[in-house]
Amino acid sequence: MSKQLVFGHQNPDTDAIVAAMAYSYLQNQLGADTEAVALGTPNDETKYVLDYFKAQAPRVVTTVANEVKEVILVDHNEAQQSVADRKDVQVVAVVDHHRIANFETTNPLYYRAEPVGCTSTIITKLFHENNVAIPQQLAGLMLSAIISDTLLLKSPTTTTDDETAVKELAKIANVDANQYGLDELRAGTNVDSKSAAELIDADAKSFTLAGKNVRVAQINTVDVNDIFKRQPEFETAIKADTAANNYDLFFLMVTNILNSDTEALVIGDPIAPVEAAFKQKLNSQQRLVLPGVVSRKKQVVPQLTEAFEQQ
Repeated sequence: MSKQLVFGHQNPDTDAIVAAMAYSYLQNQLGADTEAVALGTPNDETKYVLDYFKAQAPRVVTTVANEVKEVILVDHNEAQQSVADRKDVQVVAVVDHHRIANFETTNPLYYRAEPVGCTSTIITKLFHENNVAIPQQLAGLMLSAIISDTLLLKSPTTTTDDETAVKELAKIANVDANQYGLDELRAGTNVDSKSAAELIDADAKSFTLAGKNVRVAQINTVDVNDIFKRQPEFETAIKADTAANNYDLFFLMVTNILNSDTEALVIGDPIAPVEAAFKQKLNSQQRLVLPGVVSRKKQVVPQLTEAFEQQ
């Protein structure tokens, strides 16, 4: 069997990196020859997780066709979020918890998608289904991924499956999920030491909505004022990024992880479907106030998709 690379989306978050590591480990236990790689360096939260559990980050790749003929995707499926030369390799499997869009293959494949809060929750099930034990270190990493994606089970994307997985993985990893989870989430909120350009790219995904190239980025913080006191810097960075990558619209979510609210900075065109999606006009600072909104996947992208399609 030829070697396969396993990877998550560009600008990887904790789940993108951990899911690749976990699924690669599982496949190798089942006799495959796979390697987990990443399409970017770990962010601060993920670095904290890897350091805490004394795990090594996967190596970073920008292309894959020069190494393998087959790849496995985790935590994403959309082409614009994946490796640049994905069209030059065969996707043989996908494990994901997002919408399915801009995705097609020539050959049949294994595809596991579930509407849960985290890809690592699905992979926890796959370990059980294949009767493979989850090692302590890997359990800690997978626990961290679920905590990250569900904001410690507070996100509306959270399901009973995520809650069950957190309990199980925390027991295997021998950590207090609540205390560890708060420390993990806080580790990802250090914004003062980073430039606006770095922050808007750290957790960002591109979506094609009714023919428009829409970028949705998210910054987690404990005080949204830490971001918006620098709004002119962020506007400059967003406009430069938009020009360089031909985005039509840039939607920056600034999420307070303590009170689970978001304020969004919106730059670009068209604005009308954005205002329709959230039933409010942009204020004089080009921002929307979104109480209770924390999930890009469930509370932003579906609403934008519907509004753009109806414009």
